[in-house]
Amino acid sequence: MAKKNQHVIPHGGEWAIKGEGNKKETEVTQTKKEAEKIEREIAKKSKSELFIHDKEWKTINRSNFGNDPYPSVDEKH
Repeated sequence: MAKKNQHVIPHGGEWAIKGEGNKKETEVTQTKKEAEKIEREIAKKSKSELFIHDKEWKTINRSNFGNDPYPSVDEKH
């Protein structure tokens, strides 16, 4: 599987899960928390980077699940 950055993004009044460069969302959820949970698993499996955005599309959290020499807090657990 190619290392494609993963994003949790606003989607109207809902939240979408989308791989970077994809034309369509992978999934749309009712809550941001639900989208984050699903996307985190996708990022772990694909060893990619996860970006979580707020309603204004600003990146508010970032986690790297690849071969980063400086792992994020999420990877240290």
